Amino acid sequence: MYKEAIRPAWVEVNLSNLDYNIKQIKEKANGRELIGVIKADAYGHGSVKCAEVLRKNGVKTFAIATLQEAITLREAGAKEEIICLGLTPDMYADVIVEYDLTPVVCDSSNAKAISDAAVAAGKIVSGLIAVDTGMGRIGYLADDTDFAIEDVRKIAALPGFKIKGMFSHMSTADAADKTYSHEQEAKYNAFYEALTKANIKIPLRTLANSASIMELPEIYFDAVRPGIILYGCYPSDEVERAQLSIKPVMSVKANIVHLKDVPANFSVGYGRKYISSKPARIATLALGYADGYPRPFSANAKVIVNGVVCPIAGNICMDQCMVDVSAVPNVKLGDEVIVMGSDGVNSVTADDIANATGTINYEICCAFGQRLPKVYVD
Repeated sequence: MYKEAIRPAWVEVNLSNLDYNIKQIKEKANGRELIGVIKADAYGHGSVKCAEVLRKNGVKTFAIATLQEAITLREAGAKEEIICLGLTPDMYADVIVEYDLTPVVCDSSNAKAISDAAVAAGKIVSGLIAVDTGMGRIGYLADDTDFAIEDVRKIAALPGFKIKGMFSHMSTADAADKTYSHEQEAKYNAFYEALTKANIKIPLRTLANSASIMELPEIYFDAVRPGIILYGCYPSDEVERAQLSIKPVMSVKANIVHLKDVPANFSVGYGRKYISSKPARIATLALGYADGYPRPFSANAKVIVNGVVCPIAGNICMDQCMVDVSAVPNVKLGDEVIVMGSDGVNSVTADDIANATGTINYEICCAFGQRLPKVYVD
């Protein structure tokens, strides 16, 4: 594994589990189109490889956040529709056209810049109208339909821009209380009805994110946008997990690169947060917070070494961390350590790390996926 990863630490991506998750989501979506959200390098799992598995499962549309993410997919041979979920400034309109991307717009002047670039290239760009139903991020304000309708009319009249559909994003769909989600649903429907009444055609509606796919079938509309559930993590602790069976796709592993026996009262790591109470055996792993292993996890962090759960010794460093392996019989250099994942009996999950560090599993997966090499297994 060391040679394959080029480092004695790596992210292991289980493509079979990804395939399983996609199939479960497709069944749950009950025939709706799936827009596979593979932004942030597929939440750290590798967008190009994940796109291959989505493709094999009939997914024909991907969603990303940045133009570079789209270019990476195109240069890897992706022919599918690629939706840019973030806004594209006017200065990059030609990139949208060159790479045949689907932009999200909420301003007629921005749409005109894209249209002008499309006309100059002899093309027509299809894009989504963004409406802000309560996320407060991007989109026309759903309550200000008078202004929005007039501005969308201008977009509809552009020669190089075709309105493909309408997009919004849920703010609290992963909460047990769905009151605000229903308010967003009502605003989304009202905005759509206002556009329709104004004779503005909206061929496709998409609103449902991962949590909505699990618990809000009334907002599936034409296409759903699974994100974190593709990768085997649930959107929050408040969703009903029985609604969808998924398997974790990411594990994080490392080889022991150094072992030493230390006496009692020996300190390990920055700040001397670990001082041995008795003679101990300390193992060093070649990964740290620059690899996504959060430093605030240090005091609670545990890893799995040859079937034994062991504590991190001291503060996680930038590129290394130390483990107290005193309880592991016959531990040796090169032994594989599970930093995140399962050995079939013990487990350390993205949720465990997130809950201990005051964040969410999304961030944990994304962070591990940035610098660590990826090893794909079927």
